[in-house]
Amino acid sequence: MGSSMGAAPDTSTRGSVVNTSALLSPSSATPGTFTSVPTPSFTSTHVRDRTRKGNAEGSRRTPVRRTPSRRAAAPLATAATAALLLCGPLAAAPAHAADQPGGSTDAVKPPARMSTVGGKRLGRPGTQVDPKPGAPALPKELSGKSWVVADAESGDVLAAHNAHWQLPPASTLKMLFADTLLPKMPKTKTHKVQLSDLDGMGEGSSLVGVKENYTYSVHDLWLGVFLRSGNDAVHVLAAMNGGVPATVKEMQAHAEYLNARDTHVVTPDGYDEKGQVSSAYDLTLFARSGLQKADFREYCSTATAQFPGTFEKDKKGKKTRSSFGIQNTNRLLTGLGVEPYKGIAGVKNGNTTNAGATFTGVAQRGNRVLLVTVMNPQEKEVNEVYKETARLFDWGFKAADSVNPIGTLVRPGAAGANHPSAGGKEDHEHAQASVSTDSGGSGGVWTAVGITGGSLVLLGALAFGVHRRWPLPELVRRRSRD
Repeated sequence: MGSSMGAAPDTSTRGSVVNTSALLSPSSATPGTFTSVPTPSFTSTHVRDRTRKGNAEGSRRTPVRRTPSRRAAAPLATAATAALLLCGPLAAAPAHAADQPGGSTDAVKPPARMSTVGGKRLGRPGTQVDPKPGAPALPKELSGKSWVVADAESGDVLAAHNAHWQLPPASTLKMLFADTLLPKMPKTKTHKVQLSDLDGMGEGSSLVGVKENYTYSVHDLWLGVFLRSGNDAVHVLAAMNGGVPATVKEMQAHAEYLNARDTHVVTPDGYDEKGQVSSAYDLTLFARSGLQKADFREYCSTATAQFPGTFEKDKKGKKTRSSFGIQNTNRLLTGLGVEPYKGIAGVKNGNTTNAGATFTGVAQRGNRVLLVTVMNPQEKEVNEVYKETARLFDWGFKAADSVNPIGTLVRPGAAGANHPSAGGKEDHEHAQASVSTDSGGSGGVWTAVGITGGSLVLLGALAFGVHRRWPLPELVRRRSRD
C-alpha cells in the first residue's frame, strides 16, 4: 500500500497489482545481502473474503465478499492486509475526481485557490521559489503534481509546487497514523491477533505477514508498518487502540492539531477511499512532527529487520518460532534500484492506484536537515518518485542559503494556526518567531549539528520546550561519510 516494498521491481503499479512469492531475508553469509524465503500469507480464507476491494502494489488480487456489516463500516473501516512489495495502502481519490485506473486526478489541474496555511504563496498553483542572485535553478526533470522542499530545523519552505493541492496520500498517511498512536502503546506490549483484528482490509493491500492466533509485540508491529508498509500491522495496532473508527477519529484530530488542514482521514493506512486526501505540505508537517519522537526516528530509518514467523519443530520435536527478513520499502534508504541518498534518515513512501507514487524523506548534509515531499510524478519511469526527491534534496542543499523562504511549516496548536505567514519577509520572520517559542506539540524547531571527517553525525530537536539530541542510525552515519 503506499510503499515500494521489498525486492520486487517498481513496475507498472498504477491500476495493477504486483504479485510476489518471496520475502527478502538477511543472508547469514553476507551482511546486507538477502535471500528469498517463502512469503508469509494468511491461513484464514475468511480474512481474504472480508477485504476491501481495491488495487495496491505488492499483493495478489483476491475475491471480495461484501457483508452488510462491512458495508456499514465504510468508509471508516480500513486497516489493511499487507502484501509485501513495493507499495502501500491505496489512498483515497480526492472528492473532485472520479475513480479511474491509472490515477484518478491525472487530468485535473490544481485549484486556482488553495489553503494559505504557512504563507500566501503556498496557496498559489504552480512552482513557487524566490531565488537570490546566483541561486541554482530548480531541476528541470520534475513531474510531481505537488512537492515541497523545507528546512526541517527552521521550518522555512525553500520552494514548492502546488503545496496545498489535496491529493490521495497512499501509505505516506501512515506517518500520521504513527505520530498519533506511537506515544500510546509501550513497544514491549504484546497482543494475540484475532480474526476480527484483520477484518475489512483492502484487497491488494501490502502485507508484512501478520497471522491470526499469533502473538506480536508492539515493536514487531511498528517494524511491519514502517518497513513493509504492512496494512495488516496497521489494522492490528488500530484494533489495540479501540478499533478503526476510533483510530481514524484520533488521526483526524491530530491532523487538525498540527494545522494540517488539507487532510481528511478515511482509513488509518492510506488505502484508496473516496474523500481521503492530504497534501505535500501536510505530509511534511506529519514527518516533522513524527521525527520529534525517538521511536518514530528508529523505525523509519531502519533498513532491515527480522519479523516473527510461525512455530516450527526442530529435529528433537521442540517447537520454536521462526522469523523472516523484511526490508524497508524506502529505496533511497536501502539503495534498491536507485542509489542510496547520502544522509537519508527516513521517512515514508507510498504507491496506490489513485495516489500514484508518493514519498516524504528527511536527509542531512553538514548542519542542514531538509524535508522533501513529492506526490504523484507524471513521468512513469521506474523509481521516478525517488529520483525526483533526490534531485530536490540536491537542489535544496545547494540553494538553502541563496533563496528567500516562500513560506513556513507552521507549529501545532491554535497559536500556529493564527500565524500562517503571508510569505513576505516581515510576516515570515513573525511566523518563525512564533514557531521558535513553541512549548507545546510535537512539531517544534529542530537544531542540527553535523560533524565531518568520520565523526558521529547528530540530529537534535527542540520540542515541548525540551532540547533533545540523538544519533542517526548506523546506516545513516556510515553513508554520511561516503
